[in-house]
Amino acid sequence: MTIDVIMEDDRWQQIGLDALALRAANATLAHLGLDPQAAEACLMACDDTRIATLNADFRGKPQPTNVLSWPAEERGAEEDGDTPLPPSDPELGDIAIAWETCAREAADQGKPMADHVTHLIVHGLLHLLGYDHQRDRDVTLMEALEVEILGKLGLPDPYRE
Repeated sequence: MTIDVIMEDDRWQQIGLDALALRAANATLAHLGLDPQAAEACLMACDDTRIATLNADFRGKPQPTNVLSWPAEERGAEEDGDTPLPPSDPELGDIAIAWETCAREAADQGKPMADHVTHLIVHGLLHLLGYDHQRDRDVTLMEALEVEILGKLGLPDPYRE
């Protein structure tokens, strides 16, 4: 997969974000039976100030969040729990992640930062591919996929207490 990482905050270099993002993206696409070589996305690695502005502009929520995503096309399933439509364009969309929020969440959950960020990249990519967590069965489907993908990467279930 081609994943263009835009490093707005140099702290992201500490965890080797370029390689981490590529690994997470390839694992996600392969798990879904999609050709990783036929897809591209952009990942903006920013700080809380920048993501709070994006969150306000696009979601009307003027506070930082861990990850945001903007799919290039609507792929969501009409029925709760159904698989989204496959991509018709190699450009999947854009993802933004915020350093301070990710670091705080990782520390609060007792997880390595790289593991938490890998989960958030997988989560963001699933959003780009039409998965969501607004309806009950969609939540179950998306979380199960995240657990399976992370498991293949040797990471623990992020939803287990």
